[in-house]
Amino acid sequence: MAYVINDDCIACGTCISECPSEAISEGEKYSIDPEKCIECGACADVCPSEAISLG
Repeated sequence: MAYVINDDCIACGTCISECPSEAISEGEKYSIDPEKCIECGACADVCPSEAISLG
């Protein structure tokens, strides 16, 4: 089960540099590619708006 980004995302970009598998895409709301996500939780640990969780 990959991590997902919910509507609380403020698109700050903090999570992108933490993702070792480059699974996070930028946009109005960021998204995580479930095929690339290795479920490490690094993105969720640094998210200031707590918008990332296991989906």
